[in-house]
Amino acid sequence: MKKVPGVRLVEREDAALLPDLPEQLRLAMTEVAAAAREGLLAMSVAVGLRVLGELLQAELAAKVGAKGKHDPARTASRHGSASGSVVLGGRRVPVDRPRARTRDGREVQLDTYTAFAADDLLGEALGRKYVEKYFPPEARARMQELVKNLLLAMGDTIRGLTWMGDETKAKALEKLSTFNPKIGYPDKWKDYGRVRIQRDAFWENVVAGRKFSVDDDRAQIGKPVDRGRWGMTPPTSNAYYNPLLNEIVFPAGILQPPAFSMEATDAVNYGAIGVVIGHEISHGFDDQGAQYDAQGRLKNWWTDADLKKFQERGQCVVDQFEGYFIEPGIHHNGKLVLGESIGDLAGARIAFRAFQRSRDGKPPAPTLDGFTPEQQFFIGWGQFRGDAIRLETQRLMVQGDPHPIGKYRVIGSLSNMPEFAQTFSCPAGSGMVRPPEKRCEVW
Repeated sequence: MKKVPGVRLVEREDAALLPDLPEQLRLAMTEVAAAAREGLLAMSVAVGLRVLGELLQAELAAKVGAKGKHDPARTASRHGSASGSVVLGGRRVPVDRPRARTRDGREVQLDTYTAFAADDLLGEALGRKYVEKYFPPEARARMQELVKNLLLAMGDTIRGLTWMGDETKAKALEKLSTFNPKIGYPDKWKDYGRVRIQRDAFWENVVAGRKFSVDDDRAQIGKPVDRGRWGMTPPTSNAYYNPLLNEIVFPAGILQPPAFSMEATDAVNYGAIGVVIGHEISHGFDDQGAQYDAQGRLKNWWTDADLKKFQERGQCVVDQFEGYFIEPGIHHNGKLVLGESIGDLAGARIAFRAFQRSRDGKPPAPTLDGFTPEQQFFIGWGQFRGDAIRLETQRLMVQGDPHPIGKYRVIGSLSNMPEFAQTFSCPAGSGMVRPPEKRCEVW
């Protein structure tokens, strides 16, 4: 095996030089070396070091658990979980249990962490069980209807634009026609049959899962692009647009209340998940997605005049969000959140138009708790997107997160919609009604 400068692998005979480490960790380190000698150096170093830390935490938690409530060193931790100490290498090491830390630094309960690990290593196997319980076929069919109506509404929107010329409109409609929606879960599941999983061997399970993932990716080399593959696992609560494949993807994990529910009215579903669908569709035409054509190629399909108008309309959104402060002296960076804010604005407009289209030929939609269907739509968006964020987190978000904080995602998009003002009888000059000369309209 080729020697890597600066990297010294632990040989099997070196294990005796590590008496202070738990046996499981010493064996794990020798397995890293063994994996590297088999040609998996990148996996063994990049993944192995992180997993060794996870194993150490699991080892500590296990030792504390073995000591039980009779451990005199155990006290109540500031997190509300048990804490104590164990002896490693002749030294007493304090630990909290039963918690673990995720890749992005979040501290979670150990059972939550193991669920994350299962999703990370065997995502579609876990996802298959998840959708059996939480996303029945009728839910997928209803979502497919929602997506279809949103795509039709986006087509109506493009054709009705007064600022876009016919040449660019034709290219935009061509791109829209090639959108590939993926809903809930893959049509073809990955086969994990050759992955050996053991209940009492976390390290071996991680290695087996990582090796499967590497082999699965390598198997795609030299083959036509498989457009059925997913970039997220079914239990993931998120959605995405991939400009290279021109696809919009909605895992089953996000298709749960308050985003989507089989028990909710159409108005609420269109107002919640419908805006998300419209948001992802619009990413194909925002400041970044608009640079890719219908085949996913990085190619300009705009006329110079239309591109200038598009950028001018985007500047309106930049200016709007520059004016949203989280505290005196700290406000959003409008250019940073431009793409996501165009997505929210377009998503709300397209979803509202799609909801109205869905009512064609049907009797009037019912009121709910005294709220009209139109009011339900806008409340659905607020209920889904609304959240409570600590000020410290908001300070971090405005520095590097392309998403605005939740309340401005709702206020920012809906204050640009005359339909919202009309639905709730908001007078001109109120906080949720932007004056016509400052109203942002992109899509």
